[in-house]
Amino acid sequence: MAEPQVVKRALVIGDGGWGTTLALALHRNGIPVRLWSAFPEQAKEMREQRENRRFLPGVPLPADLEITADPFAAAKGADFVVSVVPTQYLRGIARVFEEALPGNVPIVSATKGIEIETFRTPAQILREVLGNRSTCVLTGPSHAEEVAVGKPCSIVAASEDAALASRTQRAFSSKSFRIYTSSDPVGAELAAALKNVIAIGAGISDGLELGDNAKAALMTRGMVEMARFGRSRGASPETFFGLAGIGDLVTTCCSRHSRNRAVGEAIGRGQKLEAVLAKTRTVAEGVWTAKALFGPESDLADVRMPIAEQVHAVLFDGKDPREAVLELMTRAPAGEMDGLSEGAG
Repeated sequence: MAEPQVVKRALVIGDGGWGTTLALALHRNGIPVRLWSAFPEQAKEMREQRENRRFLPGVPLPADLEITADPFAAAKGADFVVSVVPTQYLRGIARVFEEALPGNVPIVSATKGIEIETFRTPAQILREVLGNRSTCVLTGPSHAEEVAVGKPCSIVAASEDAALASRTQRAFSSKSFRIYTSSDPVGAELAAALKNVIAIGAGISDGLELGDNAKAALMTRGMVEMARFGRSRGASPETFFGLAGIGDLVTTCCSRHSRNRAVGEAIGRGQKLEAVLAKTRTVAEGVWTAKALFGPESDLADVRMPIAEQVHAVLFDGKDPREAVLELMTRAPAGEMDGLSEGAG
């Protein structure tokens, strides 16, 4: 394979903690980069303070890291675009860039989730709005708070375009940030979305103080559900047992940084979803992915997802978490790996 094309100028769309961190990663590799914010006041504040105090406090932003709220200024000269916009807002933001982005510029999607109204993944949304261009999914166990300060992290760049996957790998790789490539973007993207639902379940388990055994079982069986669903959508089950799947699942279910786990824990302790979300500044994508999974546009067919189903019932139907646990524990007996190949669970 030929050497991947060098990135001459990058654009990162989205000024959240992860978007800011990815912009810093590119900058540290000597790539000129612009960070775009949807909010002019936030962009101005970051330019003046050289810090994203709202989403990534304590991490300095280099003086030559450009920050703007103008989509045309942001996209000018960019030959490498990274989208880091929460899924439920992504379609609207993508439309902002319809005229600003040339049609041949590839896009790396670093967003995790499923759109409720359409059941589309972020990469699908980007292609629908911005044209059928090359896309790459960048995902894995990667809390911004750790990556931004240089703590070791490994994630995956998944694309059907091998050259784009390699280019993404080269653009981000450093001594503390190791990027692997994959040819299964569907699996990588679905794993990224579904693990957040399981992480809410893990948080509920923590809130109920059910112990380590219960949480380990929930995570393991949740992984089978994720792989089962991915297989039904044409993904490789192997992807779910890599960084995009089990790697990200472990981090999201166990870390103190995890928004989805924290939401689940609060609910397990008796709080209502509306009250929890009202106090949460950042987006817990697992809430909306759970809603999408059992929404009108979803088609689960014969795919069995009992853990995700119970998480949805607790979040949106007011089901008592302990009743949900009881139902999971008293389901019909099954073989451990039946679900992955046959749809049982």
